[in-house]
Amino acid sequence: MITEEEVKSLAISGEGYNVEFKVRVPSKIKEIILEICAFANSEGGYLILGIDDDGKIYGIEIDNVTRSRIQNGIRDISPNIQVDLYPVQVDDIKVWVLSVPSGKDKPYVLSGAIYVREGANSQKLITAEEIRSFFQTSNRIYFDAIPCSRLDIDKELDEDNFQNFRHESAITGNVTTKQILNNLQVFDDSGVIKNGGVLFFGKEPEKLFPHAVIHCVLFKGVTKVHIIDDKYYGGTLYNQYKQAEAWIKDKLKVSYIIEDMGPRKEIWEIPLAVFKEAIINALSHRDYYEQGAVTMVEIYDDRVVISNPGGLLPAVQKEFGTRSMSRNPLIFGLFTRMSLVEQVASGIPRMRDEMKEAGLPEPEFTTDGGFFAVSLKRPKSVNAASGTTNDTVNDTVNDTVNLEDTIYEIIKNKEGLSAPVIAKIIAKSVITTKRYLGVLKKDGKIEFRGAPKTGGYYLKK
Repeated sequence: MITEEEVKSLAISGEGYNVEFKVRVPSKIKEIILEICAFANSEGGYLILGIDDDGKIYGIEIDNVTRSRIQNGIRDISPNIQVDLYPVQVDDIKVWVLSVPSGKDKPYVLSGAIYVREGANSQKLITAEEIRSFFQTSNRIYFDAIPCSRLDIDKELDEDNFQNFRHESAITGNVTTKQILNNLQVFDDSGVIKNGGVLFFGKEPEKLFPHAVIHCVLFKGVTKVHIIDDKYYGGTLYNQYKQAEAWIKDKLKVSYIIEDMGPRKEIWEIPLAVFKEAIINALSHRDYYEQGAVTMVEIYDDRVVISNPGGLLPAVQKEFGTRSMSRNPLIFGLFTRMSLVEQVASGIPRMRDEMKEAGLPEPEFTTDGGFFAVSLKRPKSVNAASGTTNDTVNDTVNDTVNLEDTIYEIIKNKEGLSAPVIAKIIAKSVITTKRYLGVLKKDGKIEFRGAPKTGGYYLKK
């Protein structure tokens, strides 16, 4: 049984892979029972009655008749599973808790259907492929659910990353780090942190899992012959995402629309939202059992390719883009809490919409050789790294992607800026920025005034 303080802590932490709230008992009891079935088919969890979706505790009274209806509904799940139903007094109000274990006799069926947890949602397996895949994997231990006794999280917690997680997940109030981690179900029954917890919260998890990194490579041309830049990024999964995104931003072109003195608007040659979806998907759904491969980001003159070991699960192959099932439900659930995964199975449609809105071809998805890859076409423009020309036309971006004009407009609006300041504004390296400043100086458009360390750039009179 969980305590009053644990209920408050769960309310603050919010719904997730192992926690579901209902502000009242629904008229159709089956709505509760299918959640119980999904928890049993997954890693277990708590269904708390008397708390709304935002974690506000209203309390609830449940009479004997309603309790009997709930208990009778639980008996409709086959095979039978023991679920504890009990009240918890929270200050001066009462909530009711349904504590569901991870079932040992999966799959559990309700009215002929199988339900599973996916992120913070429960979903019904519909197709034969989904059900077949579930039967094949129901006795398998997910990689992110395996306990990792080699790491002491009390000593190896990445504090900065954890505080960022807490902020992004809107976890406020006086809740201890240990309690939040408990709420997130990152420990097994014996209190040992799971692999998913190590990858998400541990310091330098790549020391334990060398394959759990992102490899970013910039190529000259459209083949893998000439490498221009080659980086490996480790750390927590969220930090890997942020580092990979920053690396991509440093390599791609961006233009700025500056109107009067108002805030500038950035236009990236490929929308950044597409990269967020692709990278988070790769980190969430990759096969971490495969130790001979890593998540990859490859940039060519004509495309960007993001890939991860592990093809599509059979359950989603025929309904790709509309159905979702993760190899790493704990990791997927933690990304969901950070609002980096907005809705189950919505990522692929969003990527398609973003590319279409930018005037670019839809992403190309492939599942060759045990890898899942998404290829994103770059617009036609001169590549800064190789000087070659891409093939895909995007007039909107081509009309605006001109760093020389952008830098000139920045200096025109505010003279005296230094190269490092301008570099930060246009999100490019100082070296790259100085190269464009040199072109403008050579053309007689700008000049440098002042001491080398304290001076800045001005329009040439």
